[in-house]
Amino acid sequence: QVQLVESGGGLVQPGGSLRLSCAASGINFQDYTMGWYRQAPGKQREVVAGITRGDYTNYLYSVKGRFTISRDNVKNTVYLQMNSLKPEDTAVYYCNAYYSGAHNYWGQGTQVTVSS
Repeated sequence: QVQLVESGGGLVQPGGSLRLSCAASGINFQDYTMGWYRQAPGKQREVVAGITRGDYTNYLYSVKGRFTISRDNVKNTVYLQMNSLKPEDTAVYYCNAYYSGAHNYWGQGTQVTVSS
């Protein structure tokens, strides 16, 4: 049974930082491309950052230089370090694990709210 469990969300003031974690089980983690997506109210889900099995990373333009994705293949965990947070970063953040075809899994989401 595949499980992706996110943690680390919460309420933070503008300019603050949060680190999201996603612990994976039931998959061969090191073979998967891992990603973070987010969905704000009334908006479509968008990809925020991704990291391949070879540690190649890519980012949504609006978070470049502020967010950093990383992975620990021993702990089967992917992280998203979010700095200089802005109110427009407010969303539910989802962890994704993708290998190919049907091997595409999602976490339950964690709320991030940036507000003073």
